[in-house]
Amino acid sequence: MYSYETPTRSTTTISYPLLFQDAGVYSKVWYASTSERKIAEEALVKSNKDGSFLVRKSSGQDVKQPYTLVVFYKKRVYNIPVRYIESSRQYALGREKSGEEHFSSVVDMIENHQRQPLVLIDSQNNTKDSTKLKYPVKV
Repeated sequence: MYSYETPTRSTTTISYPLLFQDAGVYSKVWYASTSERKIAEEALVKSNKDGSFLVRKSSGQDVKQPYTLVVFYKKRVYNIPVRYIESSRQYALGREKSGEEHFSSVVDMIENHQRQPLVLIDSQNNTKDSTKLKYPVKV
């Protein structure tokens, strides 16, 4: 929970889900607020375009992993956790690793990977690929 002062000088307490509006995702075409994993994956497979993507709420509803970036590339769907780093109030992709990029919002993260390739790791085949986020998919 966080508290902030309103213009009328009263104190208001907000919960984490409301705090995540700061991530900037709610107005974006690529944000699928009510999409379940299966529906998100089906939408990307149907698009059949390398670099198709969307962001959905994570299944676990965990404060530390509020969203999942879903990417389609080479006939595969990648579900990449979006982590919220409470100490710095920033976001990062995947498991914590040294030298990882941190972003002030999920929108900044998406915009960055629309310009710079995102590394995709296939843990089943132990292979790496990369693609830019090119085609936002609306569910």
